[in-house]
Amino acid sequence: MRIFKFGGASVKDADSVKNVAHVLQQEGTKNTLVVISAMGKMTNAFENIANSFYHKEVVLKENLDFVIEFHKAIINDLFEEKHQINNEIALLFGELSGFMATNKNSNYNFVYDQIVSFGELLSTKIVSAYLTEINLLNNWIDVRDLIKTDATYRDAKVNWELTEENIQHKIKANTLYITQGFLGGNSNNTTTLGREGSDYTAGIFAYCLNAESVTIWKDVDGVLNADPRVFKETQLLNQISYTEAIEMAFYGASVIHPKTLQPLEKKEIPLYVRSFINLKNKGTKVSKGVNLMPLTPCFVVKNDQILVSISANDFSFMVENNISYIFKKLHEHRLKVNLIQNSAISFSVCIEDKFSNFDSFYNELKNAFKITFHSEVTLYTIRHFNEKSVKNIEKNGKVLLKQINKETTQVVIK
Repeated sequence: MRIFKFGGASVKDADSVKNVAHVLQQEGTKNTLVVISAMGKMTNAFENIANSFYHKEVVLKENLDFVIEFHKAIINDLFEEKHQINNEIALLFGELSGFMATNKNSNYNFVYDQIVSFGELLSTKIVSAYLTEINLLNNWIDVRDLIKTDATYRDAKVNWELTEENIQHKIKANTLYITQGFLGGNSNNTTTLGREGSDYTAGIFAYCLNAESVTIWKDVDGVLNADPRVFKETQLLNQISYTEAIEMAFYGASVIHPKTLQPLEKKEIPLYVRSFINLKNKGTKVSKGVNLMPLTPCFVVKNDQILVSISANDFSFMVENNISYIFKKLHEHRLKVNLIQNSAISFSVCIEDKFSNFDSFYNELKNAFKITFHSEVTLYTIRHFNEKSVKNIEKNGKVLLKQINKETTQVVIK
């Protein structure tokens, strides 16, 4: 079984959906399971719906209408007027309206997962119907019935034993399957695996099915040594090891989701990152024990970070008990640590506040510690750095902190 994953950019409009079909026609559909994200920027659009619903904002109808019209436009470009897909999409929007009419749960993360999940359900229904329309027979499956998780909404943990049992029972050979990325399910409700979790979904299916490979289809030629939206000059990495890819993912490289690689490495399943635009390009292969080729500096950029420096009020040493307490609080407030540096009397971390919990973290620690911070800083990580690469990064602003290890340099810039 092969696992293909198509992200939002690959299904952003009718022409893109047709191109997915073209990729499958060229690559073959036998023994293939396709994981698909929400269309275009629809995850953001559904987040707007979740926010306006939760906060009872008057823009809820406007946000909902935008999403409905977006999908209707794609359907109108792909199908005849009275195609059955219109009924299926109407049913899904009916389910969404039903949830908003009856929900009594005040947990925002729960509400988020129930609403935002409709992006993937809609996209896969449309793609599956179009493939059927052009005689690419396929089975649409609801991933929530297969990938079972706990109830940590917005960042659910997979129940691997139950998930593997479900997937091996449901997925059969010689068939093309279409399913959703990003989503899971617990006993009663929808969960999500974290933003960009569709890559992880592909990794889960690959592990459970002992797949021959995973291919992530992108609008770039493969894994590049830097984000082309940030750097003018980039270079394609022809091959990288699991270890190198995990390092890059840990530091925030957006091409491969951090949780995707571990299940693949366990069973030595190769991962390919290829272009859905240029099918002749071989892209990047991620596998076991291969050297980075070509060996070149690789850049990872994380914006909107917070650099926090913490010291004891009495200027005593920052030792194990202090640091362990701080890490406990970072964990409790779900603040992701991307850099650590400590001296005798201070402890600095560069953190990501994706759940907007920094203020509560600060308020809890401010009486026991002296805390200073810089918000909206940028963290640059350079793997396989050289002197020129570091100097070029330092030109981007004021250097607040720099840390150099054997293979990696990190620079925080304001």
